[in-house]
This record gives sequence, C-alpha cells and structure tokens, in this order.
Amino acid sequence: LAYFSDFTEMMRALGYPRLISMENFHTPNFMLVSEVLLWLVKRYEPQTDIPPDVETEQDRVFFIKAVAQFMATKAHIKLNTKKLYQADGYAVKELLKVTSVLYGAVNTKGAERAAVSEEDSSKFKFDLGSKIADLKAARLLASEITSKGASLYDLLGKEVELREARTESIARPLEINEAEKTLKIAIDCVLEQVQKTKDMLNNVALDEANLEAKIEKRKLELERSQKRLQTLQSVRPAFMDEYEKIEEQLQKQYSIYLEKFRNLTYMEQLLDDHRQREQEMFE
Repeated sequence: LAYFSDFTEMMRALGYPRLISMENFHTPNFMLVSEVLLWLVKRYEPQTDIPPDVETEQDRVFFIKAVAQFMATKAHIKLNTKKLYQADGYAVKELLKVTSVLYGAVNTKGAERAAVSEEDSSKFKFDLGSKIADLKAARLLASEITSKGASLYDLLGKEVELREARTESIARPLEINEAEKTLKIAIDCVLEQVQKTKDMLNNVALDEANLEAKIEKRKLELERSQKRLQTLQSVRPAFMDEYEKIEEQLQKQYSIYLEKFRNLTYMEQLLDDHRQREQEMFE
C-alpha cells in the first residue's frame, strides 16, 4: 500500500491527467498500464516513436519489450517485462522505478518547483532527451574549439619563420624563363587531367550499356520469380490443416499456462506474506 501511495502521488506531481486508485489494479488492467508507460516515455523523451497499439497479444509483447529497451538504453532503468505484462500490483512496482527517476529530476529544479500548484505541474514538459542532446552538442563544440585553438596557436608560432621566407620570395625578381617553364608544366598537367576525364566519360558510357543489359536481365528474372510465387501461393501447403489444429491447441494451452502462472504468482505472494508474519511473531 505504501509503494502504491507513492506511485499515485508521484504521478499526480508529474501532471498525469487521470486519477489512479488502488482499485484499478485489483484485476489485470493492461490498457491502463500501457497508457501510463507510454505517457512516462513521452514525458522522458517526447520524440520517441514507440507504437501505441496493444490490441493483440503480439502487439502487447512488442510494446512491453520496446518500452523496457528504451528505458534500459536511455535512462539505465531495468524493468521486469513479465511483471509489467501481468498489469496488476506487481506492475505498479515496476512503474514506480520510472516515476521515481522523473520525480527526482523534477525536484532538482529547487524550492520554486516544489511550490508550483497541481494545475501548473500538468503544464510542465520534461524533455530530458533534448537536454542530453544539447549537452552532447555543447561538449562536441567545446572540444572542436579547443583543437582549433591549439592548431591556430601552432600556426602563429611558425609565423616568424614564414614571414622571413615570404619576404624573401616577394623581394626576389621574377625570371621569365622560370615562369614560362612552370606554366608549361601546369598546362601539361591540365591537359593530362582533361584526357583522363575524357577516358572516364567513355568508360561511363560503356558501363551504362552494361548496366542496362544487367537491369534487363534482372527484370526477366523478377518476372519469372513473380510468376513462380503466384503459382506457389495458389497451392495450399501440405499438412496445413494439421498445422492449424495444432496452432489452435497451442493457443488453448497458452491460456491455461497464463492462468496457472498467475495462480502460482499469487500463491507465492501469500507464502511470502505468511512467512513474514511468522517471522514477526517469532521476533
């Protein structure tokens, strides 16, 4: 009861729009658990793209796994997916792990945040993901500024030597023969680059023809594969009737398993409570 009271108080402080009572979790209530999980994830990082579909069993399993993976990677919070899927009182303990982190982050804002009314807290938008992204960008810019500054300092240290060489080069008279020789070498390099470019253009035309031939060949293979696929789809696979019967039996067995697992969990909880009472009486 104590942890459930803490959970409801934290959710109210974080601005959850609905009232949560203990009666909501007397029986498994997966819709409420999924709604709370999605709201907490959006509060932690509004840009997340976890799908909210929980209509089928596969959708629910995928949703629980996605939320647990998100919390493990982004917030380093380890959640018990099995207890979350039960959607009962045990799931509240797992939800309390996330709400405690968010509630603690809100309290770090200081005494001013603690005095905010319930109406103002509902308007609060906690975007920790964007703050982390801004922090990483700031660190990257700081390291880049440091490296650029060190490089600039090294270049300025060489300015004394470079100034003398630059002055000497400017003061030296320009020789026509040497300039003509240098220009001729530059012209030859440009002509060589032009010839290489022409050869590359010719090779591109040849490669284009080869690619068109390969594309045509792939199209023919694709058409044959599509025809073969249509033929295979029109034929019912062998043992399909037996497979469907076994799948139906498996679904029934899985329902029985869920019921027994829930009963086992309940009995283990009763056993733990009984042992605790005996220990208290013994003490």
